[in-house]
Amino acid sequence: QVQLVESGGGLVQPGGSLRLSCAASRSISSIITMGWYRQAPGNKRELVATITDGSTDYRDSVKGRFTISTNNAKNTVYLQMNDLKPEDTAVYYCNYRRSWPYLESWGQGTQVTVSS
Repeated sequence: QVQLVESGGGLVQPGGSLRLSCAASRSISSIITMGWYRQAPGNKRELVATITDGSTDYRDSVKGRFTISTNNAKNTVYLQMNDLKPEDTAVYYCNYRRSWPYLESWGQGTQVTVSS
């Protein structure tokens, strides 16, 4: 079992920035994939970004605007979001995944609203 606690969501104007944080209750070592997902009302949950042992991947719509990073000493993953757009509005979820033995956990979600 892994507990994930997210923070950093809020209301921001278009073009603004936010940084999301997700603190894990156990180590996020190199064999762990940490990810951020989001879900807007009426939509399916979608992958935003992942990081595994320093290697990152992003959905096309956030490339160049969002950056995922980790502080392994703090067991924390971050999502720096710049140049936010109204279509980025969603609940953002942190995800912890270990392939073997399989273990996966989700955070409670944090609301990000981009509006003028």
